[in-house]
Amino acid sequence: MNLSYYQTGKLRKIKSLKLNNSHEYDEISTKLLKISSPFIISTLAHTCNKSLSSGIFPDRLKYSEIKPLFKKGDKLNISNYRPISNLTSFSKVLEKAMYIQLCEQRSKNILAEEQFGFRTKSTTNNAIHKLTNDTFKALNNKLMVGGIFCDLEKALDCVNHKILLSKLEFYGVKGKAKLWFESHFRIRYQKVLITNNEINQNYISTWEDIKHGVPQGSILGPLLFLFYINDLPTTINDKSIPILFADGTSILVTSPNKNDFQINITGAFNCINEWLHANLLSINSFFIRRGPGPNKFTRKYFSNFF
Repeated sequence: MNLSYYQTGKLRKIKSLKLNNSHEYDEISTKLLKISSPFIISTLAHTCNKSLSSGIFPDRLKYSEIKPLFKKGDKLNISNYRPISNLTSFSKVLEKAMYIQLCEQRSKNILAEEQFGFRTKSTTNNAIHKLTNDTFKALNNKLMVGGIFCDLEKALDCVNHKILLSKLEFYGVKGKAKLWFESHFRIRYQKVLITNNEINQNYISTWEDIKHGVPQGSILGPLLFLFYINDLPTTINDKSIPILFADGTSILVTSPNKNDFQINITGAFNCINEWLHANLLSINSFFIRRGPGPNKFTRKYFSNFF
């Protein structure tokens, strides 16, 4: 991967950062950064170029503040909260610079076409259309149709840095770019901020080091996660039709007879299990449907079901 360096004019693309007043420990918001950008654009370009040319992500930009975002369920259960990372504005500038180059040079022809999440011009509607169209096509051909539907448990938080870096290198991220990502993940820190709105009081944890995961709320995080699970479809393509949307996975299995169907769906199931084990990920929940009909089996973890 050949990194290009930024002139002040090209760096103005980074002004697409979302405008908000939130800030991290440095107390510099993206709104303030944009307002002051005409005066500091040359310095920003120099900083980006120095970081890319040296393969070093500045240590001062490796701090993030975590704000738990409630999803659903019991509010007293911490697993029902999503950890959103508030990163420094300057780290977002550097991430945006690398994100643009990673998209331009690597993601277009490498990311699996079965993946519909975190991609431009791709929505849940595209994934749903693919799923329903392939299902009806198989039914019209008088085939048995079954599906394995699973949701990865805290997928972005469980990404193993060593595995991710090896996959990036496999996809061509080498040289200074690889060093930059190694530096990006090395010795990062985070603290948790919880706000009690009733009494208008904040509770803040101590700084702790981050051992795994890609930050939710970061610019590079979603794209890096796509690279992390990019090889999942290839492990089951010969046995099924995988359809992915971010960390949600739908797998269709079709067959003209029951015996072949059971062999194929069990094979796909085992392949997923092996892939998850190799990539240190786990399933939050899943169910298997053999349809048409009401037969539905739900399990919390992977096990033999035939």
